[in-house]
Amino acid sequence: MDERHAARMARWRVPLGLGLGVLYLVFAQPSAACLEAGSAIALLGLGLRAVAAGYLEKNERLATEGPYAYTRNPLYLGSLLIGIGVTVAGRTWFLGAVFLLFFIFVYFPVIQREAEELRRRFGRAYEQYAEQVPLFFPTARHKKPAEQRFRWSRYVRNREYEAALGYVAAVLFLAIKIKLR
Repeated sequence: MDERHAARMARWRVPLGLGLGVLYLVFAQPSAACLEAGSAIALLGLGLRAVAAGYLEKNERLATEGPYAYTRNPLYLGSLLIGIGVTVAGRTWFLGAVFLLFFIFVYFPVIQREAEELRRRFGRAYEQYAEQVPLFFPTARHKKPAEQRFRWSRYVRNREYEAALGYVAAVLFLAIKIKLR
């Protein structure tokens, strides 16, 4: 992995994502059926992100429980589901393809970079975790019972409510766009 590319993608992922979001708002052509289906898919991603955030103590402890017992990157997996759901909701197939390319070329280098940082920070504990849990696509295998529980305080500290607010705003925007047609 090219570290400079990964660092650049980490810096630019939010501005590029916002730009893609603006294009989406302009070109979205939602229908009631697509809004229902897409909202449900995005809601699954939002729920996954919410639960993951409630287990995450960034830079303090290696998260290995809750959704982290199935995938090392439940937040990014949740983001992928949200992106797919929003694409379906807005019937923006071309931008959906752009989003998938964006996810692959922007987020996967960021995921790799974060894995290297966790490897440096947590050493052997991360190595053992990485041997048991896949990087992105989840496994059905669950290991030991969780020692740590979901906490709303972590959810709030990780500012995951911002994703929920974005979801609500997107659904409302699409519903209004349907009504105005």
